[in-house]
Amino acid sequence: MRHARVLRYVGLTAALAVGAAAFAQSTVTPVAPEAPVETKPLVEAKPVWGDAKKGATKAGTCAACHGLDGNPSDAQYPRLAGMPERYIAHQLELIKGGQRTGGMAAVMKPFADALSAQDMRDLGAYFATQKAGAGVADDTAIADGPNKGMKFYEVGERLYHQGDYARGIPACMACHGPSGAGNPGPAFPALAGQQSAYVQRRLEEYRTGTTTQTDPHLFNIMAKVAQPLTDEEIRSLASYVQGLHHRADEATQ
Repeated sequence: MRHARVLRYVGLTAALAVGAAAFAQSTVTPVAPEAPVETKPLVEAKPVWGDAKKGATKAGTCAACHGLDGNPSDAQYPRLAGMPERYIAHQLELIKGGQRTGGMAAVMKPFADALSAQDMRDLGAYFATQKAGAGVADDTAIADGPNKGMKFYEVGERLYHQGDYARGIPACMACHGPSGAGNPGPAFPALAGQQSAYVQRRLEEYRTGTTTQTDPHLFNIMAKVAQPLTDEEIRSLASYVQGLHHRADEATQ
């Protein structure tokens, strides 16, 4: 009797030992978590409004063609001083993306490629704070044609302020302002003092009605405006805005 009880105790002890071993084998030892791995965002952060001070430090690269303050000395390069921030940033984006290819875009592309979206806004903010200069409009008399006797710039002046209702041409000042200061809301460019050669070329590009832009709604607005314009009207408009300034007499002193 006593021997049988001892055997039962031994069997119970063995069973408990086996169970403990099985429990130990099924228990997972906690492992310290690994340090989080730093990852870079796949998409560039959305740019915020530009910083003019930061833009000033980046504008040195632009100075060779556009002038340090956005007023170029060479007529083939556009004036950037006084342009709305969003307009400059948008044009740089189009050039970088290969959607604006006319004129000097091929020269600009390597510079635009190096810019982030925020760089573009900073540059736009800087040039928006600069004061645009002004050139001189051509006031020679037109010798023949439907505008005979008018001063050359006056044809453009009339279109700029009045448009031509019969041909569906709106007044330019409706979008670009009576003094040519532009419109920062829809990012329409400032035209006051812009180089006439540049304005003429851009109007001729718009008149073709063809673009490679994926979102051409702004281009199409100008294409519709420019389509009815004659060569003389385009040249006259370009001359008029070159001399346009809210205090144009400053340019001649």
